[in-house]
Amino acid sequence: MGQRAQPGTSHTVDWDGPVHYVDFGGDAEGPTVVLVHGLGGSHLNWELWTPLLAPHARVLALDLPGFGRSEPFGRRTTVQANVVVLRRFLGEIARRPAVLVGNSMGGMISIFTAASTPQAVSGLVLLDPALPGGHRTPDPVVAGHFLLYALPFVGERFLWLRRQRRSALHRVRELLEICGVDPGDVPAELVDRSATLVEECQDVDGMDRAFLAAARSLVRILIDPAAYRDAMAALTAPVLLVHGARDRLVPITAAREAARQHPHWRYVELADVGHVPQLQVPDALARQVLTWLDEAVAGDGA
Repeated sequence: MGQRAQPGTSHTVDWDGPVHYVDFGGDAEGPTVVLVHGLGGSHLNWELWTPLLAPHARVLALDLPGFGRSEPFGRRTTVQANVVVLRRFLGEIARRPAVLVGNSMGGMISIFTAASTPQAVSGLVLLDPALPGGHRTPDPVVAGHFLLYALPFVGERFLWLRRQRRSALHRVRELLEICGVDPGDVPAELVDRSATLVEECQDVDGMDRAFLAAARSLVRILIDPAAYRDAMAALTAPVLLVHGARDRLVPITAAREAARQHPHWRYVELADVGHVPQLQVPDALARQVLTWLDEAVAGDGA
């Protein structure tokens, strides 16, 4: 991989609890890009990719409530609750129409945000977003995890037991593997910082509840996706959909179906890549996104 992580400058605002974000700096004259992580993720998911993006854009990454350094402290952390947070972030922190880059659940949140607040979004990059449809035998490990998450009391117990029996470093490495990333291919410093972030959490039980609330709301939307499909159809900003062909969490067939349903979107398929291309192939992803930004967004005043 070769690329060193780029920490950026941390900030926290108080919106009924902490909302942490990182300003990676970049080109103030270029587009503003806001990075939105997925379920179980944080601002650290982007640190291999931002050094490639920052020379061409102003880059911000937030931790959604219930994730990273934005500990929940009683706040709701469903998909729709985090849409409200992202809309506020665009208005008060970005303060200009921004390109949303959403991975996994962050892609779903970005779609709902762009559909409901089109004036705040100049473009949308969807990296292996959570999508309805697609046909494939479910990955047994992924399916097993989400079944446990969905069950009341069982999901809570499962997360508690895993925390008791496995170190933070083990859990970080396990999450990378589920996402299709060989932990050995990620700089050890970034893996260690991810584990430290988990260990430093104060509202541990709240983080478990927040994770499960987000996971359960995501699953409910995918089971009954009418409102989600309406949001996708309502998008007016340019869209780039990028999907890894070896994604274990969201089948490639779902991405292909979305691309067929929205032929005005640009669709890029990455061979031998899993669920988090920004960690696996940051250079190739940067080339795709920067080319698209130049062609589809640069002229729109982003």
